[in-house]
Amino acid sequence: MALIKAHNRWVIPLTYIVALLLCVFPLVYEGRWLRPEFLALVVIFWVVRMPQQVSMTLILAMACLQDLLEGGHLGQHGLALVAVAYLALLLEARIKHYVMWQQALVVLFMVMAHQLVDNWVHSFQGGAAANLEFLMPAFTSAMIWPLVQMGMERLRLRLRVS
Repeated sequence: MALIKAHNRWVIPLTYIVALLLCVFPLVYEGRWLRPEFLALVVIFWVVRMPQQVSMTLILAMACLQDLLEGGHLGQHGLALVAVAYLALLLEARIKHYVMWQQALVVLFMVMAHQLVDNWVHSFQGGAAANLEFLMPAFTSAMIWPLVQMGMERLRLRLRVS
């Protein structure tokens, strides 16, 4: 039996790091509710495209780094991102065959689940959002999903990540 050599798997953690940097990129105060959940989008892409190469431990580590960078409670994003990765893993066979608008709709609901879990954990510390404004990143994430998906797919094919 021939051994299959891994090709450019370093790209996966690198895209997580780029997504983390985009999560802390400075925005005006009024625009903070419109920032897409870049790390969740990248996790969804890799889980759907290459589920056998995704590590839940790495996802949890990146989420803890996001907590540290954003000043959140440790584990807040971790629980939400692992839940999103699990949902994406459950639906990955279907999502691959959806057209782009259907994928964006699924991403909308997955990122909404991320935001709900994130807000739920944040509420334990008495800091829950007073209104549904915290769900706005789900809508912006769904709107940019086609661009993220096409860009990440182009990167995956160009660098021959397998």
